[in-house]
Amino acid sequence: MLYPTPPSTRHIQALAALGSRRQYRKGTLIIQEGEQGDTIYIVMAGLLRTYLAGSNGKELTLAHYGPLDYVGEMSLDGGKRSANVEAVEPTTCSVISRDTLLRYISEHPDFALQLMERLIRRARLATESARSVALIDVYGRLAKMLQERADPENPAGERVVSERLTHMQMAQHLACSREMVSRLLKDLETGGYIAVRDRRIVLLKRLPARW
Repeated sequence: MLYPTPPSTRHIQALAALGSRRQYRKGTLIIQEGEQGDTIYIVMAGLLRTYLAGSNGKELTLAHYGPLDYVGEMSLDGGKRSANVEAVEPTTCSVISRDTLLRYISEHPDFALQLMERLIRRARLATESARSVALIDVYGRLAKMLQERADPENPAGERVVSERLTHMQMAQHLACSREMVSRLLKDLETGGYIAVRDRRIVLLKRLPARW
C-alpha cells in the first residue's frame, strides 16, 4: 500500500462536507514547501504525493495519500508548509480552512485526539525516513523498500511487489538517482535475486544484506 491507512472516516467525511471541492490535473503542484498555509486538503478521489525537493533537482518522496486521507495539517499552527504536494493522477479534494477545522474540533473534541495521533505517526515516519537516508546506503534502502512492499510468499516461494513502480518513483522514494536504481535492479536481476514480470518486481529469493 502506497499511503497510510486512513483513520476512522466518520469525522473525515463530516469535515469534507464542510469544505469546497476542487479538481486538480495530474502533475498539479497543490502545496509548495515554504509557503504560508491555512488549509488542509481531504482527498475525495485520486492520489497525492508529498515530497521534498533539493537544490540539485533530486526529490525525496515522503508518502502517497488516497481517498479520505488528508494533507496540509502541519502548517495549521501558522507556520510554513513543510513539504510539496502534487497530484499523481487527476484528483478531487475538499479544501478546509483553518477556521472551519478549529470550529469542527471545538464541536467534536474526540477528533482532536485522532488528529494528534496522526501527527505523531507522521513524525515517527519522518524520523524513520531521515534515519534511512542518513544511515543506510542506497542498496540497503532499496532492499528494505522492496521487502516491505512485497506480498507474502506464493506457492513457488516468490514474493511479488504488486505496485508497478517506475525507476523514477523508486529513486524519488530513496533520494537517489534513477540511474542508480536502474543499475542496482539490473545487478539483482542478473544475480538471480529478482525478476520483472508484467512490470512488477518479483523477489525470487532472499535479498543479500549488502551489495
